Amino acid sequence: MQCPTCQSEARKFGKDRRGNQRYQCQACRKTFSDRPARPLGEMRLPLDKALFCLNLLAEGNSVRATVRLSGVAKDTVIALLVNIGESCAAFLQGRLQAVEAHDVQCDEIWGFVAMKEKTRTRKQVAAEDVGDAYCFVGIERTSKLVLAWYLGKRDRVSTEAFLADVKASTRGRMQMSTDAFKPYRPAVNVVFGDQIDYAQIVKVYATKDDHRYSPGEVIGTEKTPCCGDPDPDKICTSHVERHNLSMRMQNRRLTRLTNAFSKKWANHEAALGFYMAVYNFVRPHGTLTKEAEDRVKTTPAMAAGLTDHPWTLLELVQAVSTQS
Repeated sequence: MQCPTCQSEARKFGKDRRGNQRYQCQACRKTFSDRPARPLGEMRLPLDKALFCLNLLAEGNSVRATVRLSGVAKDTVIALLVNIGESCAAFLQGRLQAVEAHDVQCDEIWGFVAMKEKTRTRKQVAAEDVGDAYCFVGIERTSKLVLAWYLGKRDRVSTEAFLADVKASTRGRMQMSTDAFKPYRPAVNVVFGDQIDYAQIVKVYATKDDHRYSPGEVIGTEKTPCCGDPDPDKICTSHVERHNLSMRMQNRRLTRLTNAFSKKWANHEAALGFYMAVYNFVRPHGTLTKEAEDRVKTTPAMAAGLTDHPWTLLELVQAVSTQS
């Protein structure tokens, strides 16, 4: 053991009241303890209990359902989610840099915080952190890796910020496909210029039944090249739209027609950060298989070459605590 002050050799010097080994430097005579790492920071929740709560949240349980199943207080569960979620967002921002991507699909998924936008308008609420909250997601078609995500309003400012994150997380020229949301085209020109092959796709639906909640049957698509030379066969948003379903199934705050919506913008953003980290590094993807005889399922991070094995939730917590 080396002294953290002068880097000289230290000898054992008893233990502190918590049972941690103490050392004394043989040069400067300062004493210090060998304290174990604290993945949860200052939280006093036992690690095994915290992992159980995070597993419940990762499987789509609400905060109150997690409280009932784990016996942990509601405020503690929320504090744990915010703590880990913010660390996951910072971890992904640092880890997803210059990833090789050739075919990227982008879309935005609707959610809301505290109240829907119609109610916010009716009540004349001036706060910007309530109302509709759109999560922009960029996914690589082959590896299924979420390259970037951004929580904001459905406007040009949020679109440009999201595409800037996509650009920062990738390298080289790529093809991008989106829907016909109007701010995409000018935002792509601002962020990427002519260094991208970009196209939009619009799905044509049959006449919608007013009694149905879901859209009608898709009867055709319209593909529009917008920039560069996109491959017509790869103009598609089906994979990112399927990922939207996974987000709604595995994140209770995004489940439609429930009262499990987020009450605070920061909590909503933290929950999304936690989900994205679990999706990329922990949960094996059903369409990805490792090239081996046992055909082991792999995670998007493995398919993108960011890791060599599926992480456990404990590994993720330790990694994001080190990053933060």
